[in-house]
Amino acid sequence: MAIAGLNLNLLELTQRRSDLENDISYLQSQKNLSLYSQQDKQSLQYHEIADARRYYKEQFQILDADEDCKYESYEEMPEYKEMIDLISAKYQDELAEIEAWETQIDTQITTKSAELEEVKAWEESYRSMLQSNIQSDFNFGLNQ
Repeated sequence: MAIAGLNLNLLELTQRRSDLENDISYLQSQKNLSLYSQQDKQSLQYHEIADARRYYKEQFQILDADEDCKYESYEEMPEYKEMIDLISAKYQDELAEIEAWETQIDTQITTKSAELEEVKAWEESYRSMLQSNIQSDFNFGLNQ
């Protein structure tokens, strides 16, 4: 009967280990998704800034044709600076959200990994107990 109880506990631990491994795998895929999202946002920010730069370059060329232009380059135009600041702020907020999500995922992975190591240790302990009980039952029958 003790062997059956140990075997049942071992099976439960094996199931828990499998569940934890699946959870960790899912969390790692979510972390990859967050990394791709972060790269995507950075790419969008780069392109949006490039579009703004191109637009204000064109506006500066039109103003520069006018002899009363008070700016040396398009980068001195206040509208350009405001637009770049708005774009940067927008993407910084979005990137901060993604980083917070990534930190949360890292915390969950760490917690699940620690629990997995504990379950593996218990599983090994139950295997050892089960093996020694089977061995002692086998030896008991031989000694009679």
